[in-house]
Amino acid sequence: MAEGRPLTGGGIVRRMVRRNTGRLSASFALLCVWQLSEALVPILIGVIIDRAIAPSDTTAFVVGAAGLCLLMGTLSYSYRFGARIAFNVVQREEHALRMEVAAHVLHPRGARTGMLPGETLSIATGDAQAATLVVRWIGFTVSSTVVLIAAAAYLLSIDVVLGVVVLVGVPTAVGLSQLISPFLARRFSTEQQAVAEASGMATDLVQGIRPLKGIGAERAASERYRRSSRGAERAAVGTVRGWGAMGAITKALSGVLLAAVALVAGLRALDGELTLGQFIAIVGLTQFLAEPVELVAHIGAQFATSYASAKRVAAFLATPRLVPPGTGSPSAEMPYVLELTEVGGGRLRHVDLRAEPGELVGVVVDDPAASDALVDLLAAEAEPESGAVLLGGTPLTALDVDARREVLLTARHQVDLFDGTVASNVDPHEALDDAAVRSLLETVAADDLVATHPAGLARPVRVDGALSGGQRQRLALARALAADAPILVLQDPTSAVDAVTEQEIAARLFARRHHDGSPRATVVFTSSPALLAGADRVVVVIDGRTVASGRHADLLDRPDYRELVLR
Repeated sequence: MAEGRPLTGGGIVRRMVRRNTGRLSASFALLCVWQLSEALVPILIGVIIDRAIAPSDTTAFVVGAAGLCLLMGTLSYSYRFGARIAFNVVQREEHALRMEVAAHVLHPRGARTGMLPGETLSIATGDAQAATLVVRWIGFTVSSTVVLIAAAAYLLSIDVVLGVVVLVGVPTAVGLSQLISPFLARRFSTEQQAVAEASGMATDLVQGIRPLKGIGAERAASERYRRSSRGAERAAVGTVRGWGAMGAITKALSGVLLAAVALVAGLRALDGELTLGQFIAIVGLTQFLAEPVELVAHIGAQFATSYASAKRVAAFLATPRLVPPGTGSPSAEMPYVLELTEVGGGRLRHVDLRAEPGELVGVVVDDPAASDALVDLLAAEAEPESGAVLLGGTPLTALDVDARREVLLTARHQVDLFDGTVASNVDPHEALDDAAVRSLLETVAADDLVATHPAGLARPVRVDGALSGGQRQRLALARALAADAPILVLQDPTSAVDAVTEQEIAARLFARRHHDGSPRATVVFTSSPALLAGADRVVVVIDGRTVASGRHADLLDRPDYRELVLR
């Protein structure tokens, strides 16, 4: 998908067909051969009866039997390879859509989707799969249409009334069955949305099970999920009922049509206008035609459901970026100074904050929402309504993402680990040796994670594994330190560890980031006295305003500050 030109649901379907024109042409051709061969089987049997069995012509019978074997082999292999090519296209396109969804989420500038992880997963799996299935149905529809036209032509050559019944009856049956297609599309779209919400809630529930147990909210959370799951169940049952109704309507209409063909053929045979072989051929062909009639009748509903999923994928891919597309770089003529000047917007009214090279600045915020808003600004995921956020004298959102990341790293309070090992979570790029990784773990007081495990640095780590909240937080902090960014912003990096461990981390963090006059700057959002005591300067933000700035020991004279850090 090109930036700035989001696809539509129809655009996704057209793109699938357009970039697989060669493969689909081959698939459709083979499927047409398959369907025509299927239709020719009863016709050939009728010819054998009239020209070999009835006159007792052994040579004609052998030739007819050989032709029938050849026909059966042709239909078998044409279907096998035609369906295989179509299935290959579906799998390729499904994978491409999944990768497109993943690339949108993992883009360096992020994506403002507003969805839970489970919802995103549902789009990348269920919707991506449903959106691509239309490719196979187009092939079946093309081949079924061709064979219906060929069957009508054959019946016309035998009897005009039989041909007219098929030519009029098939479009009528297909048209009537399409009346339920819009209903199915709405039901399917509702089902996919409900499933996505239930999946998102389930993922969120699993990830948050520990804190839920901590506050005794398991029952309320499970009841909430139960309601969501039941909604998804009702939507799925509604969709299945819709498909059942369409199947019943299609079978009833095709049954009436084919019964009419068989009745006319029987009357013609009784009148002697049809030979025995022709009658058997027509009866066999009539039984076969039930399948292509149903396939053609279902294309509307299949396309509607695929289009509904394609629309959801397209809407997801059209969500805006978190970070504006800046192109600038921090000025090389001045040191990397991070500065917020008279910043306002939302929970923020007037915030001033400055972090110079070599400084460790603590930030105490009374409102968690205001703290999140400040971190959003420092991550360039939002722009202030007033004031400015500058890095090296340049507005943060005007900087190129890569240029900004070389200078500034923001590590949020939320901890995300990855399936792998302790070492791969600390050093994802494998740029450090084992000694450096162990040193980082020691800095964050997490060396016990490898010292007490036989696998050491290769100790397995899972996204939702058995590590405690404190262990996860310390691994995330080690990963942030491993980047060794000139400016590091940390949000509540020790909120899940005990007081003794927090003291150790504070002392080692300061020593690592600010030893020997290092030009690195560190900004820590925290209310921890252990971290604030070692800060060069503490900025206090209350009610969205910067109300004080100074050393931790000096600020303790303020009642409002004492209340925030000593509670």
